[in-house]
Amino acid sequence: MGEIILPRRMFLWCMAVIYMVAFVSLYLQIPGLYGNEGLLPARWQLRYSGKPLLEQLLSSPTLLWLGPRLSLDTHTAMELLCLIGAALSLAATLVEALRDSLVFFCLWALYLSMYQVGQVFLYFQWDSLLLETGFLCIIVAPVTLIRGSRGVREHDHVTFWLIRWLLFRLMFASGVVKLTSRCPTWWGLTAVTYHYETQCIPTPLAWFAHQLPVWWQKLSVVGTFVIEIVVPLLFFSPLRRLRLGAFYMQVLLQVLIILSGNYNFFNLLTLTLCLPLLDDQHVYFWLRKTDKTSNKNNDSRLWSWLCYLVELMVWSLMIIGTIIFFDLQLDPNKKGISSRTAFTYHQFNHFLKTVTIPSIWIGVLSLTWELVTSMFRCACIHGFLKRLWGVVQLAVFAAAAASMFAISLVPFTYIEFDSNARLWPGVRQAYEVVDRYQLVNSYGLFRRMTGVGGRPEVVIEGSSDAVTWTEIEFMYKPGNLSASPPVVTPHQPRLDWQMWFAALGPHTQSPWFTSLMYKLLQGKRDVIELIQTDVSQYPFHQQPPTYLRAHRYRYWFTEPKADGSYPQRWWRRVYDEEFYPIVHLGSTFLESMLNQYGLKDKAPPRRISNNTAARAVRWVRSQVRGVPAHILIWTLIVCSSTFCLLQALRHKTKHTERTSLTHKDTNPADGCLEDPGKVDEQKDEEGEEEDDGGNDEDEMGEGDGEEEDDGGNDEDEMGDGEEEDAEAVDEVEDSIEKR
Repeated sequence: MGEIILPRRMFLWCMAVIYMVAFVSLYLQIPGLYGNEGLLPARWQLRYSGKPLLEQLLSSPTLLWLGPRLSLDTHTAMELLCLIGAALSLAATLVEALRDSLVFFCLWALYLSMYQVGQVFLYFQWDSLLLETGFLCIIVAPVTLIRGSRGVREHDHVTFWLIRWLLFRLMFASGVVKLTSRCPTWWGLTAVTYHYETQCIPTPLAWFAHQLPVWWQKLSVVGTFVIEIVVPLLFFSPLRRLRLGAFYMQVLLQVLIILSGNYNFFNLLTLTLCLPLLDDQHVYFWLRKTDKTSNKNNDSRLWSWLCYLVELMVWSLMIIGTIIFFDLQLDPNKKGISSRTAFTYHQFNHFLKTVTIPSIWIGVLSLTWELVTSMFRCACIHGFLKRLWGVVQLAVFAAAAASMFAISLVPFTYIEFDSNARLWPGVRQAYEVVDRYQLVNSYGLFRRMTGVGGRPEVVIEGSSDAVTWTEIEFMYKPGNLSASPPVVTPHQPRLDWQMWFAALGPHTQSPWFTSLMYKLLQGKRDVIELIQTDVSQYPFHQQPPTYLRAHRYRYWFTEPKADGSYPQRWWRRVYDEEFYPIVHLGSTFLESMLNQYGLKDKAPPRRISNNTAARAVRWVRSQVRGVPAHILIWTLIVCSSTFCLLQALRHKTKHTERTSLTHKDTNPADGCLEDPGKVDEQKDEEGEEEDDGGNDEDEMGEGDGEEEDDGGNDEDEMGDGEEEDAEAVDEVEDSIEKR
């Protein structure tokens, strides 16, 4: 695989942005979800029993244990940690020097602290995915703040490979579970015909996608299976163009999901995980720049033709296999392509047993290759001390990569029982030790398609007299038949998401729903803001309702009219059943539910903190109160991206000016020539700027010599610097003599 300097930088920048989105999105919802008057107060998860701090951290790894020592209540401490995480990730987005291993460790620890007390509102697969990816960032990122170097290191290929392995596990498992679940819609290739209208929060484009012909929807399911099950095997291909093809197919799938559904930062995170499939040469191709380190002219013509032949065979086999296993045929009657699943569950299960262990060995071979090539790079380092330091670093990071790979096999093999049972017991024990830290996780998205008989939706109604009822409309989830589906990506309205899950079963499966009814009857503003950021849009903002009830409806997208025009409403619905009976404060049913689920405070909350940190946290809260979360998040993303772009343009202008000055100073026609030492310094500066690709001033320490020689180690530079200067002077003198 080629150099990965630029993809690694892109990956770390994207991770900083995603962390910022995650922290800001969560911060805005903390009072209503976890505050002292929220649905599930976070202080209920922390039992201060007087144990030593270390023992508390081991039992539940969260920095919120430090709250009492800082004279902060749990709510305030949680907001403070979220603000620190948002500020730190924003700074890392703007300044490359802060995209550092220590900074990413802090971000991971902060988000893990939120996850430990987040309960049902933070138990989503993308939260686990962010924690696992965030931990890998600690290994991938350089230690800039200590050593002051951001150059590529010999072990970077090894650590960056772990991101590829994570992407493989995510996509392969997500494709496999759709078939192992025996869901009839996935096996019948009709899942997408229900998906657009039954997903949690669809976008306006989902309505139009839902109107596509059935044969196209079934073909979309076939494409999903190919991209998620077959294509991931190409992530480890030694042929570059196969990896690039796999990259673009993954990007296509994620972009289509983003356009049709609001899945917060999950799809952006998945796109970020695809970056290790790239190399510097392809990124330079995007930038329309020449990659000076590429060696495309060194390959023989025979080898090139052989690679083309292998690639053609791979794509041909993939196409032929898709046609055979899904019985693709032209259907002139429907003017489309017919498809069906041409294999049985037992045949697929046999395939899974056959391919799971070999896929692990493919991962082992791929990681071994990266280790061998990294060892070769270490052997090529000039200078004994630098070579020794590179070998030590490689040994440490190779051991870390091998350990992460080994423990990841436990959740990966959950997709196939026999393969999981064959794992070495020592690996299982290691996994159990680190499981609480969310270092590795199992994945499997969209396992079963819900809402086949219509999208279930819970509608809460309030009344002052139990006669006239008013629906309480949520800001994001479907309710009002005429309201357009929103676009809120990358924000995740966590209450709206849980309302979607609650509608899939009885209210007893969602104990937090009783807390929601109780808080709305009390008129708690923090909870109301989860429903409507602008409280004036809440129908009972002046006085809480006396009575509340909830009904379940079945929703469907409307269809175009016979003349082809669009209907006035986006949704249609029919009444299904009662979801929650009529309750009021003090009602027997409500009190019994609160006591059954332990949703009433048994002890009064801690006194609200009033120190400097607490006042600062409350001031920040007062500034953002009432601002829609998705607007605030997009404002931060656009502003930080614009800042980085302006920095890149400024450095590109500087580079152009320096280049023109260098050409003038070295032109013999001018009758003068600058000092060779200065010319050499200018060349070094130009090389640094070209390699940085337009990043900010903090990247200036990273020239061509760093990248090609030893990855930016600074300890022994002085030993070879004089020889390089002398060689540069000789080259300049030779050029003068020739001219």
